[in-house]
Amino acid sequence: MLRILVGGDAALRQGDTLSTLDLQRDGFPELRGGQLGVRIAETQAEREAAQALRYRVFFEEMGAHADARTARLKRDIDEFDEVADHLLVIDHSVSSGAEGVVGTYRLLRSDAASKIGRYYTSSEYDITPLTEFPGRLLEVGRSCVDRNYRGRSAMQLLWRGIASYIFLHRIDVLFGCASLPGTDPEQMRDELTFLYHNHLAPPALRIRALPERYVDMQRSDPHSLDHRRCLAKLPPLIKGYLRLGGYVGDGAVVDSQFNTTDIAVLVKSELLADKYYRHYERRLRDALE
Repeated sequence: MLRILVGGDAALRQGDTLSTLDLQRDGFPELRGGQLGVRIAETQAEREAAQALRYRVFFEEMGAHADARTARLKRDIDEFDEVADHLLVIDHSVSSGAEGVVGTYRLLRSDAASKIGRYYTSSEYDITPLTEFPGRLLEVGRSCVDRNYRGRSAMQLLWRGIASYIFLHRIDVLFGCASLPGTDPEQMRDELTFLYHNHLAPPALRIRALPERYVDMQRSDPHSLDHRRCLAKLPPLIKGYLRLGGYVGDGAVVDSQFNTTDIAVLVKSELLADKYYRHYERRLRDALE
């Protein structure tokens, strides 16, 4: 059963819901599901553990190409890591600290991105429709789970952690790059066509791949697609965004370094928060009755 810890030992008052709880704005309530928990990294060792996990998944498993520094450190590091928050799934039966990190997701809020002057996604997409959007933005990325934990539990905890983070920081739109394995768009032509014709973002949120990196997603006859087969071939993370009512941007981008073809994904935060907070509030009410 999922256990929610809010504000350490703070007691829940009768009638409270997550929308009225006095959450710590400088902290993050850990969510627990059995031996697994999800929370924000608190120490440099935990952030380095997330980078080491990313290295194992992206470079050792998925065939990304490491530069000399990355190969020497065996950690996936970039400039955004210093200003971002790192959401962690931790196996408490192994360790409640860095040694227990088995999943991660990088979270970059607009105020953090302003310290660098850009988002990671802006290296692939013109995100002007988002930066001009009157609301708080959250860029998500670098998601991965240790191969021994790729069942439903770890990914569900990551999603629930993101929902809590969105609530905590009053985020309006979540966005980022999601990847399909491989660098030949023709090998995934049906999936790209399916995404374009069924999940394209509305004009107000429709970011577009940079002209020099733009790969047309319309590569098959949309009327001849087997939608169930297309969905089945999409990576679980992309399917998760779509289940939440997410959209995709216009154009794919080939990322030769990471051996992937990227698409832009966007989710209005209330879609994600409503799904999970109805669930959390129901559990809280049950616990208090």
